[in-house]
Amino acid sequence: MDTAFRYSRHACEEMVRRGIPRQVADEVLRQPEQIVLERTGRKAYQSRAGFDDGKVFLVRLIVDETKSPAVVVTAYRTSKIEKYWRRQ
Repeated sequence: MDTAFRYSRHACEEMVRRGIPRQVADEVLRQPEQIVLERTGRKAYQSRAGFDDGKVFLVRLIVDETKSPAVVVTAYRTSKIEKYWRRQ
């Protein structure tokens, strides 16, 4: 991975609360299926991932790349994949 990342305290708390394992988040940062520019100027690194319940969710990590290293400011998963997925 060319870019180094760190997780904010908020992002870590949200990952625990929302049931996103750190290894899943790390993989999204390493190999995102998409990187989408958000309206705040931040980027959403996102990938589809399967979870223990057998369901597939879109995992979105919101990253502030203006910092060095880049900061994951929050993280969430959603079943509404089509809402966030960008057709290329």
